[in-house]
Amino acid sequence: MKVTIVGAGNVGSTCADVIASQSIASEVVLLDIKEGFAEGKALDMMQTATTLGFGTKIVGTTGDYSITANSDVVVITSGIPRKPGMTREELIGINAGIVKEVSQNILKYSSDTIIVVVSNPMDTMTYLTLNSTGLPKNRVIGMGGALDSSRFKTYLSLSLERPANDIHGMVIGGHGDTTMIPLTRLACYNGIPISTLISKEKLDKVAQDTMVGGATLTKLLGTSAWYAPGASVAYLVSSILNDQKRIIPCSVYLDGEYNQDDICIGVPCVIGKNGCEKIINLDLNDDEMMKFSQSAEAVRRMNLALKSN
Repeated sequence: MKVTIVGAGNVGSTCADVIASQSIASEVVLLDIKEGFAEGKALDMMQTATTLGFGTKIVGTTGDYSITANSDVVVITSGIPRKPGMTREELIGINAGIVKEVSQNILKYSSDTIIVVVSNPMDTMTYLTLNSTGLPKNRVIGMGGALDSSRFKTYLSLSLERPANDIHGMVIGGHGDTTMIPLTRLACYNGIPISTLISKEKLDKVAQDTMVGGATLTKLLGTSAWYAPGASVAYLVSSILNDQKRIIPCSVYLDGEYNQDDICIGVPCVIGKNGCEKIINLDLNDDEMMKFSQSAEAVRRMNLALKSN
């Protein structure tokens, strides 16, 4: 199996490192526009193969899309990252052109690939990729919900003082500081509703911390995070390549689900070899449905900005 990652920055290179070290794919291609950058990252990673014990081949290229030919999955991380005080939405004017050009170049050499979009604003970039390429909706997936859910479970773990791997929780809606919806009502610790284990005040704080999780890290680091985003992409790619049928919240095109259409937004999906193989319709209560509707409207307003760029 072959995976191409466009953008060899922090997120892209971390994603490549996780995919290689866990032997998720047999070949990983890193592509970047900065001369020698992807080649250097790839060579550096390859030199860990004997010490880490993996057999994945990693190659880098400066803009030569022919090397990406016959990729099973392509991950698009290219674009400028957030800086402190910058919203994901402020990136749209710059990143829209980059993502559109990248996706079109990729399809010249890998017409059957599944595209995973990471570039921000992620829901809008996923919608742009789907519409500009004409690919079937199951083959264009935005990664954001996987990352947001990972952060949600981490904050729940810290609040509960229990292992994160024993905690189940999900974030749906837009991948934005004010649009994501941590489903606190459905979160559980080994089947026990977390709402019965901690106070409402603590649970509300967990939700709020999750929603600003990316902005918190951007403020601390001076740029967007990369370890958790890179690992989340690798987790999603693994489910595709290994046909694992994991249920992962992803930004995908809705056609009536959750009372929405003509939009890409985060919902739970069955992820397998065909990409998004099924959308899971959760039984949301009235408050959750209202929040989802509000989130969808915010994403739609963002999508309108595509027409002016």
